[in-house]
Amino acid sequence: MTPSLRKFALAAGCMLFAGQLLAADEPKRPECIAPASPGGGFDLTCKLAQSALVNQKLLTKPMRVTYMPGGVGAVAYNAVVAQRPADAGTLVAWSSGSLLNLAQGKFGRFDESAVRWLAAVGTSYGAIAVKSDSPYKTLDDLVKALKKDPGSVVIGSGGTVGSQDWMQTALIAKAAGINPRELRYVALEGGGEIATALLGGHIQVGSTDISDSMPHIQSGDMRLLAVFSEQRLDEPEMKDIPTAKEQGYDIVWPVVRGFYLGPKVSDADYAWWKDAFDKLLASEEFAKLRDQRELFPFAMTGQELDTYVKKQVADYKVLAKEFGLIQ
Repeated sequence: MTPSLRKFALAAGCMLFAGQLLAADEPKRPECIAPASPGGGFDLTCKLAQSALVNQKLLTKPMRVTYMPGGVGAVAYNAVVAQRPADAGTLVAWSSGSLLNLAQGKFGRFDESAVRWLAAVGTSYGAIAVKSDSPYKTLDDLVKALKKDPGSVVIGSGGTVGSQDWMQTALIAKAAGINPRELRYVALEGGGEIATALLGGHIQVGSTDISDSMPHIQSGDMRLLAVFSEQRLDEPEMKDIPTAKEQGYDIVWPVVRGFYLGPKVSDADYAWWKDAFDKLLASEEFAKLRDQRELFPFAMTGQELDTYVKKQVADYKVLAKEFGLIQ
């Protein structure tokens, strides 16, 4: 071997070794935290990733799903940032509702820059649900009842005043000339609890989202008065659900779903997860799994997602100010 070839081989060997040092291994104990009770949208988001990552052979062993309810994501956000900031195996599910809460300072001392935003994997849309035997057949029926006596209708939503579900109903109230503060709310912890309370007769209306609701709609227990999408959703089981827009209420509320990592997760570990999700989001297999969970396409990772999240939080701050939720 000539000296120049030997140098080249040595350099190539060093580069290969450096590459191996930089490329992180698969996380040893992968875990997805759903920051709510079982059965809602965060649970659905974690289980989608759990199935897809193993099916695509991106993880050799399934990711476990754990539940950390409290403050519609606040407890999990604080726990990961303060106690597990460098845990490379821990993904946490987030939704547009998490960003709305961040915009209002509801996650305590940590803001939207406190975590590493990893991936958005799909979107759902807000919806207004009632029991199948409810006297309200349309959004107008509900608005008439609210105009007559805002306190007569018990509305369940994920989170308290200012949450994503609250905001959906507040926007309807505002459009109808009703003060949102006069509405009668019951704060619940996510879509699973909303469905349970609605079917149990503890609330009369659920401000929720379409993904959480579909299993109950297909079983015949629930109906949706409106979905907050631009147009009717082109799915066989959803095409008959009217939009709020077509009923005269110009409200569109997408619910994006995804994952973040702790703030001190290494660049190499972050890159491993980003690469895994980039592969996942580009696959037809994932598209099928996403469709089965009643989610619609919305794929974004890395820096692009970080920019999107920060812009959304800024937009939500404007909306929160309009409703007097923040100064």
